[in-house]
Amino acid sequence: MKKYPLKLQHLIIGVVALAFILTISSSLWSSYRMNKQTLINNTLETNRVYAEKLATTATNYLDETLQTLTLSSNTIAKKMDNEEILLEEAERLRMQTNTFNSISIVNAKGKVLATSPQTIDIKGKTLTSNAIKKAIKEQRPMISDPYRAMTNREIVYISAPIFNNSGKYLGLVGGTIYLEEQNILHELLGKHYYDDGSYVYVIDSNGKIIYHQDQSLINTVVKDNAGVQKIIASHESGAQRVINSNGQDMLAGYATVDKAGWGVISQRPTEKALEPSENMMKEMLITALPLLLISLLIVIWAALKISKPLQRLAELTESSMEKNEEKNLSAVPAWYYEVKQLKNALIKSLNFLHKQVDYFMDQSTTDPLTRLSNRRTLDVKMDELITSNTSFSIILMDIDHFKLVNDTYGHGIGDEVLQYLALSMKAVTRSTDLCCRYGGEEFIILLPNTTMQGAFEIAEFLRMKLENTSSPTGNAITVSAGIAEFPTTETTSAKLIEIADQCLYEAKNKGRNQVIISRSLNPTV
Repeated sequence: MKKYPLKLQHLIIGVVALAFILTISSSLWSSYRMNKQTLINNTLETNRVYAEKLATTATNYLDETLQTLTLSSNTIAKKMDNEEILLEEAERLRMQTNTFNSISIVNAKGKVLATSPQTIDIKGKTLTSNAIKKAIKEQRPMISDPYRAMTNREIVYISAPIFNNSGKYLGLVGGTIYLEEQNILHELLGKHYYDDGSYVYVIDSNGKIIYHQDQSLINTVVKDNAGVQKIIASHESGAQRVINSNGQDMLAGYATVDKAGWGVISQRPTEKALEPSENMMKEMLITALPLLLISLLIVIWAALKISKPLQRLAELTESSMEKNEEKNLSAVPAWYYEVKQLKNALIKSLNFLHKQVDYFMDQSTTDPLTRLSNRRTLDVKMDELITSNTSFSIILMDIDHFKLVNDTYGHGIGDEVLQYLALSMKAVTRSTDLCCRYGGEEFIILLPNTTMQGAFEIAEFLRMKLENTSSPTGNAITVSAGIAEFPTTETTSAKLIEIADQCLYEAKNKGRNQVIISRSLNPTV
């Protein structure tokens, strides 16, 4: 079998191609890992805060429910022997709110005196469940653990004791929540999920599901879930990555409803949370691949050019068998020459590659939602201007009542409002200005070579434009803003932002929808 000698041009092409592949692969992988971890951390924190919000909502609702039952018990205490009044009160309690699926009034021995609806057919019967016995024994407002009732339904029983004017215990009034049917938990939690696989469920103190979008999972015990174990063990809120009962990788936040001993878990599939990172990788590859191929073709062409003089050296070596070419070969610094040429090619290629990597890194400094620069880019730009002693002003602004937008219209419309504000900022600024999403609903505009008065005019123009233009909510939004200037106000970026932030909060305190300039320039503003 004939062996073909390995030529230098092949080595050059191979080394350069390997350098390209390794460098771009490591750069892309590092960017992907960093972005992936950021997305995981943000999703975990979002779910934790969301679970706490829902737990607080449930706690407040239970407090109101117990208060309603307690007030009703005062009315019932005066008419315990009037069956018609008891039936009317039971019916009123059930129809007053959508909290309970049924209402029952029970005497001190557990006998049912009145119900609503009467179709549950337990009037006159003595209730013997542990929940009823415990409520009668302890004579205090209670929320029971889930149990199978006389009506063969899985329920939670919420009750308040009935005392007469002399303090004698007469019985209790209570309402049931049918866990396996439409109930108040569906109203409180059922609308808080998305089409990306995210969902919320509630467990009792024993790790049993009492609410889930999929009603077939109610009564399922999920103690193996790491988040559930922490709720049962320590009754604390938190967030962590877990594997659910279907073996799916999830990012979960959890919180407790202490009054009832329940736990609220908000989960999102890890795969869905990481989709933006995967999309970014695809976009980077699509953008980079043509440029990399062109660069590689240029390098191959250069390698062929470089190899021609070395082919002459090979000819001299072959001819040395017939002629004395020793002096000529010794005079050629063959290895040094080759290394020098290869180094130059690699330097040129790698310089090009790093420019591409820098480009992709710049992409990672852009806020994915608004497409504005992020905080990292802002810090770098401010440091550059301060180092070069270039004057500039910053406008720190905040959307007024943004939480109300999210609560009223949902986070999808809230995201559209943020994008709408970002476009409005770009429309009133120059190409040399930097529009940045600073965090949440806070934004910063960096205006090089602009005084505070100039910044004030821009901020006022933007503010008035927003208050007179319909946003994605269908109504106008307003912003409050604070302005500071370098070096007039402060000489460090941190202090400038701090002063602008103080001005922003002054604008908030004065009624919102206004712009405040740093007092160091104009004490009367």
